Amino acid sequence: MRYPAISEVRAYWEALRDGRAAPYRSEVDPRGIERSLEHAFVLERIAPQAARFRLAGMHLADLMGMEVRGMPFSTFFTPAARAEIGIILENVFSGPRTAELTIAAESGLGKPALQGRIVLLPLRSDLGDVSRALGCLVTEGPIGRTPRRFEVRESLAAPIAATVPDPGRPVAALPGFPPARGFAEPALPFTGPRQPPARGRAQLRLVARDE
Repeated sequence: MRYPAISEVRAYWEALRDGRAAPYRSEVDPRGIERSLEHAFVLERIAPQAARFRLAGMHLADLMGMEVRGMPFSTFFTPAARAEIGIILENVFSGPRTAELTIAAESGLGKPALQGRIVLLPLRSDLGDVSRALGCLVTEGPIGRTPRRFEVRESLAAPIAATVPDPGRPVAALPGFPPARGFAEPALPFTGPRQPPARGRAQLRLVARDE
């Protein structure tokens, strides 16, 4: 339980998939991971070995010093780490597989030691292809001067044990939740660096396009 936010997101994803290889993006209800929203994000595959943020919690904005919606996932990593990140993303989407990364930030003037962990969990789009991923990024230590970019210290991609066939459409919401609307909101393109808004209740923000 060193990273409870990651444990919560993974447990929610496991319950949501209910034996399938991957749940649908439209099944994901933010209320199911309310305590971890600050660290959670959703990726969209945009090319082989490449994905961008469709949603991102405030902790990710804090790490970059700006909103990250619409930005490539690779932005969070050093140039030397980006080839490995591309391979990890391809494993997640093509397997599909889950992935866990142990990360450490570059240090320097105003940038103290910062380490953490990321989990990537595959999701299906409404068309049924595995082109989305639910993720969680947690760090330990002061953020310091931004942006902070990370090296990958360790990564593990694990196959998913599917015990039931995919029904071909989203299933009903989990008990205790009304039918999920997912993260559907109006499209909002990335327009460049902006300062993160004042903190309040943990939230995710959306950049989306029609499925």
